[in-house]
Amino acid sequence: MNLEKRLLIAGTGSGVGKTTLTIGLMAALKKRGLQVQGFKCGPDYIDPTYHTAVTGRSSRNLDSWMLSEDMVKEICARGSRDADISIIEGVMGFFDGKDPLSSMGSSAHVSMITGSPVILVVNCASMARSAAAIVKGFQTLEDGPNIVGVIANRVGSEGHYKLVKAAIEQECGIPVVGYLKRENGIEIPERHLGLIPSIERGELDPFFQQLGELIENSFDLEKLLELADAAPIMAEEASFFDKTEKPSVRIAVAKDAAFNFYYQENLDFLESYGAELVYFSPLAGEALPENVHGLYLGGGFPEEFAAELSSGKDVQLSIKKAIEDGLPTLAECGGFMYLTESIQTTDGQVYKMTGIIPGKVVMQTKLAALGYREITGEPGNFLLPEGVSARGHEFHYSTFEGNGERRPAYNAAGMRGARKEGFMERNLIAGYTHFHFGSCPELVQCWISKCRERLS
Repeated sequence: MNLEKRLLIAGTGSGVGKTTLTIGLMAALKKRGLQVQGFKCGPDYIDPTYHTAVTGRSSRNLDSWMLSEDMVKEICARGSRDADISIIEGVMGFFDGKDPLSSMGSSAHVSMITGSPVILVVNCASMARSAAAIVKGFQTLEDGPNIVGVIANRVGSEGHYKLVKAAIEQECGIPVVGYLKRENGIEIPERHLGLIPSIERGELDPFFQQLGELIENSFDLEKLLELADAAPIMAEEASFFDKTEKPSVRIAVAKDAAFNFYYQENLDFLESYGAELVYFSPLAGEALPENVHGLYLGGGFPEEFAAELSSGKDVQLSIKKAIEDGLPTLAECGGFMYLTESIQTTDGQVYKMTGIIPGKVVMQTKLAALGYREITGEPGNFLLPEGVSARGHEFHYSTFEGNGERRPAYNAAGMRGARKEGFMERNLIAGYTHFHFGSCPELVQCWISKCRERLS
């Protein structure tokens, strides 16, 4: 059997340095001339942006709650084609997922589905032999995951690292392959707001380079590559993406620093089912492209660019006219916010938006919503007709204050129960939830079918 190279970088918990170490490792391997493919466990949009910037390849999400196991396998297999090694960044703690009683949706679950060897990141500050007890606990909690090595993060010195390494290797029987010192003071800049433009301008390139050099100097990269040996992923013979048809409709996709939260698979699905994607930038003053049959307004940071978006009256008018004319449109989170009457930022400033959805968005200083959603359409939802459901995720710092009655687009069920959400009118479906089309390819078929009606 020809083995592949694949590693999942897991953490004992959130905040132990998974992202820093993952992008540093990617940078170090890329410097060696390797083609590196990035993946991210869970629904996060931010970390894959770093991966993509470092590797030059689109990073992809592997979420074992939103997606079936077969879908996770296929996304991993497809994304890894022509790559020398795949690096999967975990989410939260290794065993943290949908609920505390199982590994469903966790990094551990993804590692088992994909058969990926696991490198465990441990915050070793203020401990030596105790680090071995932590690693031993992760080794013994569940039989399925294959933890093959450890990274010691935030050690005090090289001497401290040697103590930790000796204890873990003796008690746990796996190698400690590298470390970063506490004194390095490496913190990822621009972790959320302002991230996209800073990456696009190349401002973080020196940081990525510095991080890669640190990894080169304190890691046994040859050992890591040896540990990365993995069996090829056996995906189903019938591909979820094999519907590939010649483009029959054109769907406009807003893509810029304000609107950039798209799962790569969502775009791939649209193309596979017969859509030509036409990208445009509302932020740059680009009006809705002509001769399009659908519109996709993804999430992002419209509040960070509220003044610029508000001044783009021609752009707003082109979108408003098209939606009022029945253009089949999906607007998720940031796209939903852009279609309301206004956005009020945390400093109290109010900026006029497109005005299609009656009501305003008010930014909060604290997280307003977070979590997975099971979504079923309300009557008349052309994307989710009766009997069709999808899965997605919600994460935002704003609240929506509607004016008068509104027609909700879907029912969203999460940990705290179910509620009617979003806005629906004509062929517009809008709301805070980010859909993953891999959870419901029927949604894509319904959208393409509705777009084709515009051809007649």
